[in-house]
This record gives sequence, C-alpha cells and structure tokens, in this order.
Amino acid sequence: MGKISPATYIRQVRAEVRKVTWPSRKETTVSTIAVFIMVFFASLFLYLGDQIIAFLVRLIMGFGL
Repeated sequence: MGKISPATYIRQVRAEVRKVTWPSRKETTVSTIAVFIMVFFASLFLYLGDQIIAFLVRLIMGFGL
C-alpha cells in the first residue's frame, strides 16, 4: 500500500466517520445502567469471595473467628 497525502487521509477519515451509526440517548442510558448493575454484582461477588477466603485462612491459621 503506497503512501497517501495528509489531505487524502483526512478525506478518507471523514468519509468513514459519516458511516458510523451513533447510539441514541436512550440506548446510551440503558447501556450505562447495565454497566453499573454488572459492576455492582461483580464487586459484590469479589467482596464475598474475599471474605470467605479470609475466613478460611483465619480458621486454618488458628486466629479464631
């Protein structure tokens, strides 16, 4: 592939950007809420897993409850 001029490159980039279909405000809102919900559940899962592992380590090491 040969080199192209900066002006040609800019024209090609602008043509590609025109082809992009941007999400609507509603789609963006729904996606954002879904991400926050998934982050909440992932953090809850990791927190509970950490607490269980910490409890088991304390039990094994004899540090009591």
